[in-house]
Amino acid sequence: MFGIVRQKISAGGSPLLAFGQRIRPAVSAWRGYSSAAKEITVREALNTALDEEMSADPKVFLMGEEVGEYQGAYKISKGLLDKYGPERVLDTPITEAGFTGIGVGAAYHGLKPVIEFMTFNFSMQAIDHIINSAAKSNYMSSGQISVPIVFRGPNGAAAGVGAQHSHCYASWYASCPGLKVLAPYSSEDARGLLKAAIRDPDPVVFLENELLYGETFPVSAEVLDSSFCVPIGKAKIEREGKDVTITAFSKMVGYALKAAEILAKEGISAEVINLRSIRPLDRDTINASVRKTNRLVTVEEGFPQHGVGAEICASVVEESFGYLDAPVERIAGADVPMPYAANLERLAVPQVEDIVRAAKRACYRSVPMAAAA
Repeated sequence: MFGIVRQKISAGGSPLLAFGQRIRPAVSAWRGYSSAAKEITVREALNTALDEEMSADPKVFLMGEEVGEYQGAYKISKGLLDKYGPERVLDTPITEAGFTGIGVGAAYHGLKPVIEFMTFNFSMQAIDHIINSAAKSNYMSSGQISVPIVFRGPNGAAAGVGAQHSHCYASWYASCPGLKVLAPYSSEDARGLLKAAIRDPDPVVFLENELLYGETFPVSAEVLDSSFCVPIGKAKIEREGKDVTITAFSKMVGYALKAAEILAKEGISAEVINLRSIRPLDRDTINASVRKTNRLVTVEEGFPQHGVGAEICASVVEESFGYLDAPVERIAGADVPMPYAANLERLAVPQVEDIVRAAKRACYRSVPMAAAA
């Protein structure tokens, strides 16, 4: 089927670039953006990013379960089958190992697959291809083999879907050299980061969140421009502050911003950093913020041990220890498989009040838990 794709590419006046030829840069010139022009959902942001990249580059194709006829389990690929046909929007059987392997092989030959997992929990079926075939090939070939592939889908907790569908894999994939790992929060993040991921010459793990798909965010006219990209490896300061730094990614950014509003009413100015990129991690932005606020709270949905927050904590201790006026606070999911019962599920995932309490502890505005006990 990929022979058909190649023939259509060649016939369409946009010949397949020679293997190894320089591709267009992943990031457009970075500049400040004007005030919001309209609002779009994260789902719409992902859909338009896929559409525009498939239109701009005939080597890009989408493959996964129900991405075509059903238009995506979460309707991210709505309309793409009708527009680009079954050669570029490929429905697959329920066999993650199979279609992920096919995607990696296609990337070896210069195509740009976007592989959709219905949930990243199912990527475990394909982890050999993601790690051993995609992530390591460029290094093992001394740079002779590029693997321009994107693995995308919902990651982490949703609502009432049990332990096998609620795992956060950010720290898993971020621990592997050769991968880039992105986790968007807003519509701007989703649109700009997905475009950057598709244009990147290396394998990218793109971690979405099911509960964010229907969320609406304001975007500027520049964000809606087809050339817009968000730089990989660059965090965004969502809210400036001077008393405490709060780092978060994906859905937890929204929780951190709500916590910052509550803290502001109590006289605590919190700086909220949207990580956007888990690997590479923007250590410079994090450390610069901590050197200003002298306090740090990390927030994530994943397990606490060996988590993203632990890596951030290590970075700050190594580079900015002398600036800390309080111990680093780590907020993470409970160290148990996700419960199915709604009341227990809520207890297993960080809440806004958990972030508020941690920030107060860091600012010595509350009784420490050890003293309270």
